[in-house]
Amino acid sequence: MGQGHSHVPSQGGNEKALKIALALTSTFLIAEAVAGVLTQSLALISDAAHMLTDSAALAIALFAIRIGKRPADTKRTFGYARYEILAALFNALMLFAVAVYILVEAYKRFKSPPEIQSGAMLVVAILGLIINLVSMRILMSGKDKSLNVKGAYLEVWSDMLGSIGVIAGALIIRFTGWGWVDTVIAVAIGLWVLPRTWTLLQESINVLLEATPAHVDIDDIQESILGIEGAQSIHDLHVWSISNDKVSLTAHVVYDSRTSNIEVLDKIRKLLAEKFDIHHVTIQMEDTPCEQAADEHNFSPLGKEDHDDHKH
Repeated sequence: MGQGHSHVPSQGGNEKALKIALALTSTFLIAEAVAGVLTQSLALISDAAHMLTDSAALAIALFAIRIGKRPADTKRTFGYARYEILAALFNALMLFAVAVYILVEAYKRFKSPPEIQSGAMLVVAILGLIINLVSMRILMSGKDKSLNVKGAYLEVWSDMLGSIGVIAGALIIRFTGWGWVDTVIAVAIGLWVLPRTWTLLQESINVLLEATPAHVDIDDIQESILGIEGAQSIHDLHVWSISNDKVSLTAHVVYDSRTSNIEVLDKIRKLLAEKFDIHHVTIQMEDTPCEQAADEHNFSPLGKEDHDDHKH
């Protein structure tokens, strides 16, 4: 029986980018919160609340990346990379909380709309938009490599949309005097963010549940392995991720005893790395199926004949 294991280190989030974005966002949110209170603009207060979650998200993301760099030990053999997923989950929950707060506050204001100072509201919103665009540009390169950074990016992205909404609202109020537009803009910001937040929440939960990553086709993996000469069947196949960019795979492969299990194993590892970009691999080679092959809680063993029939 042979075993194979390989892995490559994943690329962490851009720590420098997070620091710069955190400094910009934290500095501006104070000014925007004060301006929101002085102008009595719920849209500005909503935007400031999103700025607060932006700052918290960036701070958590930065902390998670630093923790994630710690090496594995005897108690945490996979290391600390999953802290990034916990950070992404927390960011999603914060966004939900902010959206609920804005909707409740909007309901109150529809009954008694305050007088809005549209001029100051417009200036602050334009400055906020500039800060958001700069932060988004800084975080863009890392958003597709880490759910943690993606969560922070979505926070800033949603706040950028909020700034645009506040600018539009300020202009409408200035030229029409319709103060209720401020409340409508605030509600629109909250509703716009919710679907993106739900997506981030689902992705984070899937990682924590060790579900098969969305971009991985497990049937394709099985068929590809069985396409290797000497691989007769495969069972107990599991694919999951520790964090967004750390995909792991384990499987039991029954090989033809007339072939070299080492050669078959090397071909499988090469296939997984080159075709599926999976490097953290543990394969148990067997000349006869083990008891787990018939375990009802595992995948039914897919044999060479089944593979050939499937192809035809």
